[in-house]
Amino acid sequence: MDSNQETNRLAAVEAILADFAVKMQELQAAQERTDRQIAQTDKQIAQINKQIGGMSNNIGAETTEFFYNSLKYGNKRMFGEEFDEVFTEEKRKTKKGFEDEYDILMFNGQAVCIIEAKYKADTNDVLDLLRKERTFRENFPENSNKKLYLALASRKFHKKTEQACIDNGIAIIKQVGNTIAIYNENLKIF
Repeated sequence: MDSNQETNRLAAVEAILADFAVKMQELQAAQERTDRQIAQTDKQIAQINKQIGGMSNNIGAETTEFFYNSLKYGNKRMFGEEFDEVFTEEKRKTKKGFEDEYDILMFNGQAVCIIEAKYKADTNDVLDLLRKERTFRENFPENSNKKLYLALASRKFHKKTEQACIDNGIAIIKQVGNTIAIYNENLKIF
């Protein structure tokens, strides 16, 4: 191979390498733009999640307040019991470090009712309420000898959730207009 051909071949390889270097720089710049866009999108998603979380918390707080006010200032006779006291958002932490939050608690001298309030109840809420039944006496030892009732209060219920409440002896409290309706035909004392 003569030197002229070798020079042409080297020039062609150098041109390919130079073109490759330019393409790599373009690709790197595009990747940097994509990384910036992804970071900006991540920030926007985090802000949206924060807003949605705040809205969800507000809806939950408003729902709890509706049921609390309906029970506190309305008829406190439920499950054949007249309840004297109604509390909301009680938190307790035992010496063993277990902490739980109770949306609404109703007390009298003989009984306690734990009410879980949800905007739209589902079967996981039934499981959560049953868990709270098991831990209530540890968190509230001063009420360990009282009858314990459970109720799930919600503005909307799935049919399966209602059936899960019935199957487990949990009262159903629904919003009906500006008041509440309580269904406790299969209520169980825990």
